[in-house]
Amino acid sequence: MTRTDDGAGADAPAPSAPERTRRQQYERRQLVRSIVTAALSTIAFAALLVFVVSRQERWPDVRDAFFDGGVFGDSFRPILEAFWLDVRIFLVCAPCILVFGLLVSLARSTRSPVLFPVRALATVYVDLTRGVPVILWINLIGFGVVALLSSRSFFGGYLFWGGVTLVWTYSAYVSEVFRAGIESIHESQRAGARSLGLSTWQTNRHVVIPQAVRRVVPPLMNDFVSLQKDVALVSLLGPVEALRRADVIQDRTFNFTPFVVAALMFVSVSIPLTRLADHLMAKERRRMSGTAVR
Repeated sequence: MTRTDDGAGADAPAPSAPERTRRQQYERRQLVRSIVTAALSTIAFAALLVFVVSRQERWPDVRDAFFDGGVFGDSFRPILEAFWLDVRIFLVCAPCILVFGLLVSLARSTRSPVLFPVRALATVYVDLTRGVPVILWINLIGFGVVALLSSRSFFGGYLFWGGVTLVWTYSAYVSEVFRAGIESIHESQRAGARSLGLSTWQTNRHVVIPQAVRRVVPPLMNDFVSLQKDVALVSLLGPVEALRRADVIQDRTFNFTPFVVAALMFVSVSIPLTRLADHLMAKERRRMSGTAVR
């Protein structure tokens, strides 16, 4: 071990510039080799899959039933116009779910004995909602509430209550994600805030919630990927969105290609959201491990 003039042990010398350059070149070559290998293996697998599927005896029938080019072109625009309704429902429901889910998580996380009824009610809501499939809630709330209020009610029709059902069900799941983030904050954070004179509300607002929200953004994105697909369940109540439009065209053409068109539209939105969720998870993992780029 080398020693400095003051007798303290010195760290190993930093690599010189040529060594760093050679290391970077080696890592770059490894990255290029990995990308090329992955691309070639993917192409080979895809070619093998196409070959095996196309050699099946019933493939021509499946191709005509699900991948008819003429039906695809005729149905694309009507389904795309209907898909805009799915997008609008998602854009309206997502913020409502975030707000309501956060409120429910705060109700479940409260420690005041006075607010025990609120905590119990929130617990019952979460357990009951998550225990029933979303499709059943669509039918129960969508048809039941509309029938109860009558068609002249200012509360809205089937589309409105379909959105309410999505907010009702997904808020239960999102609230548990928020609650996990809140409970992951170390107790010393609360104690430090209280020692500074902050009230419980101020502690939650300025200390706990900001840290909890930052930690749960990646899993929240996964929930919203699922929401983007489950928006199609609103069609059970009658609104003509992409899935319902595809079903109408299929009934007219006796061909399943419209369903493939609708599936591609949902995939075109869900895949970018999934990749964004992966990016946020990787970023959070680097941040927690202390290797995030600053």
